[in-house]
Amino acid sequence: MNHSFKSSASDLNRRQFLTTSLAATAALGATSSLPAALFDVNKAVAKAQEKPESAVKHLFASLSEQQRREICFDWNHEDKGRGLLRTHVNNNWQITKPEVRSKFFTDEQQDMVRAIFEGIIHPDWHARYYKQVEDDNGGFGDNQAIAIFGNPESERFEFVMTGRHMTLRCDGNSADHLAFGGPIFYGHDPLGEFNEGPDHEENVFWEQALKANEVYKMLDGRQRKMAEVRRTPNEGDIAFKGTKKLQGIPVTELSSDQQEVLQETLQALIEPFRQSDRDEVTQCIKTQGGLNSCALAFYTDNDIGKDRVWDNWRLEGPAFVWHFRGAPHVHVWANVAENASVKTNTPFVNRRS
Repeated sequence: MNHSFKSSASDLNRRQFLTTSLAATAALGATSSLPAALFDVNKAVAKAQEKPESAVKHLFASLSEQQRREICFDWNHEDKGRGLLRTHVNNNWQITKPEVRSKFFTDEQQDMVRAIFEGIIHPDWHARYYKQVEDDNGGFGDNQAIAIFGNPESERFEFVMTGRHMTLRCDGNSADHLAFGGPIFYGHDPLGEFNEGPDHEENVFWEQALKANEVYKMLDGRQRKMAEVRRTPNEGDIAFKGTKKLQGIPVTELSSDQQEVLQETLQALIEPFRQSDRDEVTQCIKTQGGLNSCALAFYTDNDIGKDRVWDNWRLEGPAFVWHFRGAPHVHVWANVAENASVKTNTPFVNRRS
């Protein structure tokens, strides 16, 4: 899907900055971070060194009654066609109508939203995530919308931010036994061509797939037959399977050195997010039996370039799904809980995003 956005001098300056900063990050190494002060688009971090949950409370307190009617909902609000809106996820959607960078929000409120966004993304990933937002949405706040569920001032609450290739959450551990507060989505189409090449040029998330493929390279012939699956499942099929048989090779069939690289793959998957969310995912997996309860599948039907570097793959457990779809460009769906009895929405998949 092609998007047209209005460009301004500030937009061009931001794009030039992001290109330079990303290159600097790459030169320093994937795990290096750029100081937050370098972001000329970042007003909020310089003003507030607070947890994103605190920023959600301040944002909620600043909203007028009219604003609250548009973007605030009860904890269990049901939406026609989407079910429980709080746990809905999509690869390209706006959870409410007002865009973040619009006159609906004051400049200060937009800064608060930015502070929340930066708070739930690990600092090492700020430059890469800003590149994704720039490439896929035209800039921070464009084509992006937010919603707040519950009452941040007195009870459990959740902040949800959406856009093209984005569903992110900040819940302050309000959602019981569920990592991130519900399913999340991330993706990237950096060149705007929809169909990426085998090297996935400039895709900030492709390194996660390369890490998973390191595990594949270590497999012997018998293991590869177990790990390879002919057909990629529906990318939105991220409901928990519980005790049902999982596709791919059981982690128990991996040697200790193979399991070690798989553990590194898991760390690469959760690396973009703040430490508390990383810890939640780790605890959820531990509660359901650890990685030994999981299986790893590589799908052979969409191998871009026929190079056997698998673009589509999935790491899955009884109450854990991390589905990586790299063809035609990167879409990633994650759904993580402590046990399979925790219910979340079945997502709607936009086929042209």
